[in-house]
Amino acid sequence: MKFRFTTAVIAAALIGVAMPSYAANISISASSTGKNLDLFRKQLDAFEKATGNKVSIVTMPSSSTEQFSQYRLWLAAGNKDVDVYQTDVIWAPQLADQFLDLKDAAKDVAGDFFPSIIQSQTVNGRLVAMPLYTDAPALFYRKDLLDKYGKQPPKTWDEMAATAKEIQDKEREAGQKDLWGYVFQGNAYEGLTCNALEWIKSSGGGQIIETDGTISINNEKAAAAIERAKGWVGTISPGGVLAYQEEESRGVWQTGNAVFMRNWPYAYALGNGPDSAVKGKFDVTTLPAAADGDKPSSTLGGWNLAVSKYSQNPEVAIELVKFLTSKESQKQRAIELSNLPTLSALYDDKDIAAAAPFMPNWKPIFENAVPRPSASAKVKYNEVSAKFWTAVHNTLSGNGTAAENLELLEADLTSLKGDNW
Repeated sequence: MKFRFTTAVIAAALIGVAMPSYAANISISASSTGKNLDLFRKQLDAFEKATGNKVSIVTMPSSSTEQFSQYRLWLAAGNKDVDVYQTDVIWAPQLADQFLDLKDAAKDVAGDFFPSIIQSQTVNGRLVAMPLYTDAPALFYRKDLLDKYGKQPPKTWDEMAATAKEIQDKEREAGQKDLWGYVFQGNAYEGLTCNALEWIKSSGGGQIIETDGTISINNEKAAAAIERAKGWVGTISPGGVLAYQEEESRGVWQTGNAVFMRNWPYAYALGNGPDSAVKGKFDVTTLPAAADGDKPSSTLGGWNLAVSKYSQNPEVAIELVKFLTSKESQKQRAIELSNLPTLSALYDDKDIAAAAPFMPNWKPIFENAVPRPSASAKVKYNEVSAKFWTAVHNTLSGNGTAAENLELLEADLTSLKGDNW
């Protein structure tokens, strides 16, 4: 079933919103992951037609680490060329002082969003960004291949690895020489922090820094979880996985060359696209845990929209943010890109359920997702994450054991913490 959103439908999101009485030229920075930019352009065209304002897109790389570095440079310099920023859920504490407080502007709609997501974007009582879509990763699996070999979706990491290896080997014997068992994001960047946090948390190894500020990462369960992942590289995962980000993983998966993939929901719609080799052949389930009975862990992700305090057209920028985070815009994003809405009511929407059957079942997954320790590390989170992913990447690459690297990491984080985060 196809769902079409006309300009009139999208513009309906603006009914009842007091729009500025003048035309302006503003810009929004946005990630280039998947088809994010294509949908933004479609929605921005509708906004322009409804308001008379013009909006240009500043294209950002798909790597959130690279985006953050560029944002920090622009904002520190008081850049007036970007009015609205697409921001990661973890950036609010670090960039809050550079963004306008949207609390008053959002007071009529804030109650419609999941409270936990609004809270994640509230710093010192200021709402520094409005939720665009939330995120929690899944285990994508080739249903056709699991059915062929009589396998069930795995509940544990070891079961996943064993199933991946068996199917990989048998399919290669049958001629599928390029097939791998599992692809994930192993590059040294924020995505590896997310992957490794899931391995560790689902193994009872904590979450790097606990909510009280305690550095917990140097423990046997965390080390064992990373060593387990190290064993995947070169066996069920290609050696090149150590350079993979989300799009590289999706590229292998979507060409039909992986049994399992860890990725975010955006890959669901693309995987069922007309040019996909796995269209109609896969499904998704929760990420595995270390052992039966352990709780799976998915890193809480998500993207938001913030207005720069240096914007020369803040009223127009704020109205754009409200438009893009509206029910109508989020519904279109859910149907066309498989992005998880931040509005509770949309999880009961029949059109969304038809376009993305997995989505209604995703609600409890992200509601119980594990947050990265940005609230604990505050403005030092970026350094914490970089030190963590470096330690993990070193281990996966064979540069020291997990135990050795986590011991060094603990010392580095202790020094970084000083008297307090």
